[in-house]
Amino acid sequence: MGRRPAVDRGELARLVAEGRTVRELAEHFGVSESGVLQAKRAAGLAKPMMDHSAALPWKLAREHTQSGPATNLRNLSAIAQGGAVTREKANTAVRWAQRLVDQGLDVDYDPVEGFREVAAGAGGSHVARVLGEALKVLQDR
Repeated sequence: MGRRPAVDRGELARLVAEGRTVRELAEHFGVSESGVLQAKRAAGLAKPMMDHSAALPWKLAREHTQSGPATNLRNLSAIAQGGAVTREKANTAVRWAQRLVDQGLDVDYDPVEGFREVAAGAGGSHVARVLGEALKVLQDR
């Protein structure tokens, strides 16, 4: 058996800084794309994964993961965590959430029925909290 190809961290950092794709890096080092991603994480070159569990506290059925409410909540969460969200997607998510808040509404989720708009509870609105976190970051930009 031959030795596994090694990914030189210095060279990896240089090539990542040049903007090379994961596929290009895999071909360059003779490893799989998964190997490149693993090497990037080990070298501290990978962006940390975003955690959207606070914005989407439900276990979503597969058919609901790309629905409007899920996408908007995920985009607001990404904004709040400093992630890159296009201006168009950010505007859409903010407008959607602001409409709900202005109308005293919130969202609820059912794995069979999907998302539905409901009256905001006395304890406050989930959407309002997620929106507030995103707006704080947007105002500081």
